[in-house]
Amino acid sequence: MAVTVENERALGGLVIGVDEAGRGPLAGGVFAAAVHVPFALADKLLAGAWQGVDDSKKLTERRRAALAEVIKATEGCVWAVASASPAEIDRLNILRATHLAMARAVGEVRDALLKGGAAADNIRALVDGLPVNSLPCASANLVKGDAKSLMIAAASILAKTTRDSDCERMEAVYPGYGFAKHKGYPTAEHLKALAALGPCPEHRMSFGPVAQMELGI
Repeated sequence: MAVTVENERALGGLVIGVDEAGRGPLAGGVFAAAVHVPFALADKLLAGAWQGVDDSKKLTERRRAALAEVIKATEGCVWAVASASPAEIDRLNILRATHLAMARAVGEVRDALLKGGAAADNIRALVDGLPVNSLPCASANLVKGDAKSLMIAAASILAKTTRDSDCERMEAVYPGYGFAKHKGYPTAEHLKALAALGPCPEHRMSFGPVAQMELGI
């Protein structure tokens, strides 16, 4: 089933699609993206430049990267990507840190819309998954929204590609862990490197395998 803007239209107002990437890895930040396009533009994009936009997990790495550039270059699209750091994840827990990253991304898009003359009470966020009550505007949620909503799907692509790029940075700064390959997830390769090298500053010290390493378990 292709993504649509029907859920956004049902919500009404100026809708910001929101999704995250990176809740499960042992290292790196958690990223969130927020995307808004006017409904009239969304209809054109669905039949044109954004025709391939879908849940990022359904797309190849190459296709995600290409679509991310298309999304970011689309005139009339307002978008932002934000993150919460490993230290913030350890301090807040992963759920609260994810919500913080979402609030940061939504806040950037909301502020841009307000500067464009939008009324604050007409801006709404549509979040993939479960409800998030800490966003800087009214919000609703949509389970599996990245496979249903155009704006959430676009956000999923931006969040995923930005986090993947950050894993490339981590690989360059902390070689030997294989971050560029496994993206920080607890693969056998990652766990083996973690055992040999110990945690680096990008590791989430509160996550089980890393915490056990620090305690010598």
